[in-house]
Amino acid sequence: MAAKSASYRCSECGHAALTWTGQCPGCGAWNTLEQASSPAPGSRGRGGRSRASAPKPVALRDVKSERSERLGTGIAELDRVLGGGLVPGSLVLLGGAPGIGKSTLAGMALANLAAQGEQTLYVSGEESAAQVRRRAERLGEAALSVPMLAEPSLESVLAALEAERPAACVIDSVQTLAVPDSAPGSVGSVREATSALLETAKRLDVTLLLIGHVTKEGSLAGPRALEHLVDCVLQFEGERERTFRTLRALKNRFGATSEVGVFEMRQGGLVEVVDPSARFVGEAQPGPGSVVLCSMEGTRPLLVEVQALVAPTELVPPRRTATGVDRNRLALVLAVLTRHGGIPLSAADVFVNVAGGIRVDEPGADLAIAMAVASAHSGSALEADGKPLACFGEIGLTGEVRYVAHADRRVAEARKFGLTQVLGPPPADDAVPGLVSVTSVKRALSVGRSAPKLSRAA
Repeated sequence: MAAKSASYRCSECGHAALTWTGQCPGCGAWNTLEQASSPAPGSRGRGGRSRASAPKPVALRDVKSERSERLGTGIAELDRVLGGGLVPGSLVLLGGAPGIGKSTLAGMALANLAAQGEQTLYVSGEESAAQVRRRAERLGEAALSVPMLAEPSLESVLAALEAERPAACVIDSVQTLAVPDSAPGSVGSVREATSALLETAKRLDVTLLLIGHVTKEGSLAGPRALEHLVDCVLQFEGERERTFRTLRALKNRFGATSEVGVFEMRQGGLVEVVDPSARFVGEAQPGPGSVVLCSMEGTRPLLVEVQALVAPTELVPPRRTATGVDRNRLALVLAVLTRHGGIPLSAADVFVNVAGGIRVDEPGADLAIAMAVASAHSGSALEADGKPLACFGEIGLTGEVRYVAHADRRVAEARKFGLTQVLGPPPADDAVPGLVSVTSVKRALSVGRSAPKLSRAA
């Protein structure tokens, strides 16, 4: 008796099932099993193998590669994250929290491209043309010259792309596109709309910038396949109460994913922050729990102030709050401080914050977190020439301070702002002027306590 073929398939992980269930047995996602289409009669032979003719492989040296120039958006911070500009025929997904400035950034990019003489198109599926015009009025005259289409139907959008053939098009947002026989925003609708847009973009050589919603957890809404289909995934981060915004690349087939762009939201739209270090450490003052982190964001050195507060508590377990750094890294640093630094923290609440609303993800922030917490615990301000102590380095589980790249560029950026003492791991090559090398957390704490410029807070 022939085996019964699978009738349902998960839209998230591709798991096949004989019957429909509310939860996928493969990945545990809910309501993702969809009925699979039956194979055409005669399309399979013995053993269920396809009868399709096998394609002939081609050596890579024989593949024709046409290099096309990137489209510069006129926004240096955006072009930096993209790897030099928009690649013709690519799909870029821009995600972020509501009100963070996604539509403003996309509108600014189209306005600059239109000013350069490029054909552009703005498609809005959730706002009327009048609403988009009111936002464009803040961005200048060039933004008002961008052609706009208020249309949620996927078929109409594809027809407009065929007719207009723009060099760049913004679709705001991909979750609002209506697909026949499917609810807008559903898993199947988003996947089908993105697949159709991908085929059109590649065929017409049109650059599509898709604006995507995010969930309450901060991840991109829709199926995970959405991120696999597009060429580039950009994340726009920041706090609505603060003016600074950061743009990161989570995926980029045409560039690095380590670059970051910094913007400031003002009345007239987003403004590029050319020298973010000056903004983030300009208000930093020596005090208990305050140090300066010399971090690297891609190829750019960036100085940020790391603040810590240690307060006695009767709560069990004590609170551990991290803003701007990974909470798991904070837990690791606190465990190392307790075990190898001799600082008891089991009966204290610990709060760590990166001033300015920026988020730092690199491991080189470990030493700055440790020094800030130690300073807050002892009530001593780590000061050098009237400015907070600067440091960087990764901390291992055995208490060692491990090497991180670009020590010379980190120290040079710190010295540019008058931070003369920088604690960090020994460099791999030549000595770095101004770097005080430490090999362990215990040694770093000892250097901080015994430094002649260490001041006791009043």
